[in-house]
Amino acid sequence: MPKVRSFTVLPALPDPLKALEIIAKNMFWSWNPEFEDLFKRIDSDLWAACGHNPVKLLGTVSQQCLEDLAENQGFLSELQRINEKLKSYLDGTTWFEQVCSKQEKPVIAYFSAEFGIHESLSIYAGGLGILAGDHLKSASDLGVPLVGVGLLYQRGYSRQYLNIDGWQQELSVENDFYNMPIELLRNQNDTPLTVTVQYPERNIQAQIWCVSVGRVKLYLLDTNIEANSSADRLITAGLYSGDSEMRIRQEVLLGIGGYKALQTIGIAPTVCHMNEGHSAFMALERIRHLRSSMNMTFDEAVAATKAGNVFTMHTPVKAGLDEFTPELMDRYFGHYFPDLGINRKRFLELGRIFSDDDNESFKMPILAIKLSGYRNGVSKLHGQVSRAMWSALWPGLPVDEVPIISVTNGIHAKTWLSPEMTDLYERYFGPDWIKKTANKTVWGEIAQIPDEEFWRAHQRSKERLIIYARNRLKTQMQRRGTYHTELNWAEEVLDPEALTIGFARRFASYKRGNLLLKDPHRLVKILNDSKRPVQLIFAGKAHPRDTEGKEIIRKIIHFAAEHDVRRRIVFLEDYDINMARFLVRGVDVWLNTPRRPMEASGTSGMKAAVNGALNLSTFDGWWCEGYRQDGGWVIGSGESYKDTDYQDLVESQALYNILENEVVPLFYSRSADNVPRAWIKGVKKSIEWITPQFNTHRMVSDYTRRFYNPSMARWNYLAAEDMTKAKELSIWEDNIRAAWPEFAVKDVKIELGKAQVRQTNLKQPCLKVGSQLNVKALVKLAHISPDDVSVQLYHGSVDTWGNIKKGSAIKMDYKESSDQQGEHWFVGSVPCTQTGRHGMAVRILPFNPDLVNPYELGLVLWETTVDRASLVAANN
Repeated sequence: MPKVRSFTVLPALPDPLKALEIIAKNMFWSWNPEFEDLFKRIDSDLWAACGHNPVKLLGTVSQQCLEDLAENQGFLSELQRINEKLKSYLDGTTWFEQVCSKQEKPVIAYFSAEFGIHESLSIYAGGLGILAGDHLKSASDLGVPLVGVGLLYQRGYSRQYLNIDGWQQELSVENDFYNMPIELLRNQNDTPLTVTVQYPERNIQAQIWCVSVGRVKLYLLDTNIEANSSADRLITAGLYSGDSEMRIRQEVLLGIGGYKALQTIGIAPTVCHMNEGHSAFMALERIRHLRSSMNMTFDEAVAATKAGNVFTMHTPVKAGLDEFTPELMDRYFGHYFPDLGINRKRFLELGRIFSDDDNESFKMPILAIKLSGYRNGVSKLHGQVSRAMWSALWPGLPVDEVPIISVTNGIHAKTWLSPEMTDLYERYFGPDWIKKTANKTVWGEIAQIPDEEFWRAHQRSKERLIIYARNRLKTQMQRRGTYHTELNWAEEVLDPEALTIGFARRFASYKRGNLLLKDPHRLVKILNDSKRPVQLIFAGKAHPRDTEGKEIIRKIIHFAAEHDVRRRIVFLEDYDINMARFLVRGVDVWLNTPRRPMEASGTSGMKAAVNGALNLSTFDGWWCEGYRQDGGWVIGSGESYKDTDYQDLVESQALYNILENEVVPLFYSRSADNVPRAWIKGVKKSIEWITPQFNTHRMVSDYTRRFYNPSMARWNYLAAEDMTKAKELSIWEDNIRAAWPEFAVKDVKIELGKAQVRQTNLKQPCLKVGSQLNVKALVKLAHISPDDVSVQLYHGSVDTWGNIKKGSAIKMDYKESSDQQGEHWFVGSVPCTQTGRHGMAVRILPFNPDLVNPYELGLVLWETTVDRASLVAANN
């Protein structure tokens, strides 16, 4: 094979156009349409042909065109204006500086396996990546001091096309890094900056690329370099490709290599945020680094780093999470145990639910949960599901108290909002409305927009969608070899005046993309109503190995052909960010049909809502919080079914009923000027409620207030004075764990005043509302100080099995020591505020103000018999 000496060719921009390169290499342009318009102005056809990639455009456009633009005063004036806007944005005062200016700035490292910023940077597969991209954009807008860490894949997620039978085929397209809006980091001697990661029997190297996302930097690792073997160069070959071994190799690079890359660049993060469990090995490398640099034990390093780690989980089912066999972990981490200062058993326990099960696989989310101080699901429902799913990690703790909270996802509004709606909002809310996306007062003004103007803006977006869909269909048909005479029908597909429903997402079986097809006769009747027609636009990919998902797509294609509704049902191939923009901006209704509670959050419906569409969804994910009766529809009421076929039947019928009796009549109810005023009223209610709640400005500010700033403060506190506090906390934790087996609730005494109690023939006394139950508890703490525990009264209403439902805890006060050494009396009172049967139990938790929360050690001790504390409260 001949030796190839590579070199890079850069665009030769005339001096007056130098700012174009600066603008092109900061992806701020990707959420500012006027920036994109500047590049379109260079050559609109070439802009489309380059995949909306300004770097590739500048490297492809003719030199003569550039020379002409350098003398075009109109273009130069616009270029200067755009460049000044970028500078003003980068230098401007931010929300973070205004709200958090009194605090020291944290350095937040946000790790994710994928980032969906723009279609020109193809390193994303779906919702997880889109969310990560929107997270970076809002962090930039708000000035949150964050850097992203990910992998630079030679091939992005597979491209999709359908064969003549409607069966999904995949195509891999190589990314051309040197014609993308990214830059290779280099040393002072101009050689690429690299990081070294140890793999079984060898080291691999990765070079580091940088993407500028407004004020935020995203660092991406790439192993496709000559220093690596051909096998190791494939580690970053493709997103979510290969078997379990390839997955662990990628996740070692992301977590361990990603953290090392930050150190190499000179960034020392105070807070590390893991977006899903793919990057959980980062927590191990942070521990290893601290041990080696500060001469700490493993437990001491855990105590310190845990306080600075945040973990966001996205998947509501265990089957969808990454896990590796013990044998695979031995291969990739056998050398790593000594670096951490622990043995194999202790290491594998970090990724297991049950420490005594030697056959249990090593689970990445378990590792992230155990080594993070802050954990969250991505909607309120997902938080509940996650607490139940991982409750075994906190044995004896009521599910409601499992320390996993929720921060509901959002969208970056400016990225997804149509130009028409943007202009409309600017006209009526003012030019700075976008900076106040999370401000409810701004959206309270939505009613002042005249219905006629609002409808015209939405219709223009809808017309854009239909033109786009027709062009895509023609391209799809030509690729399949359709006769030229048959292409004409594509010009007639879809009606700009018809009710348009969009369904676009990953085609997994639980998302039920074929739910609408359950009753063909009924659906065809809805679609073909001559006075009130309905049309459906489908898009989305099945995983390359998901045969069931591919079959759903095939059924949609066959349904449209067999029932002669090809003008009413279209499937657009190769769903990506660009197509998503057209869809969420142009449809009238966004349809979402997951089986509850399989949708962790979902964000596509949020994007449609801000553009003036109404949501029609099952009661799952974010829609549990987003649904309002006057601004959308819900399929069912969140019921649970054991028989999924029966569930599909019931919910498909409910879907047809909603369409026939509510959606269609409301859409076609028109005033004399043909404006659907009742429909628009619902749309405005939806926008007013959904937009300020479900956007990433609100989401990132929540993360900042609830996680980033507290995490930074706790990290700084524990790290002060050469980690003195962290070492003290570790020693305290060891002492608590060692003494815990000796702890006991020895006695509980209930004191009832005669005036409080009404005598009954029940075994338990009856208390009157307004009284209180006074309790004394004798607890054995061995040599541990009473200050190091929290003795609590856990109380609440009792179910028919005698279990406390949705209880709450009251801290008992220390009273005195008993005659027995190591035993102490605590006192407390339970207020009787409601009638009914209630229960109370005494429990002990470790207490230390340096813990992130009282459940961190996973220790809770209950009184073993609670019957005598079961009480009945009554009215006078």
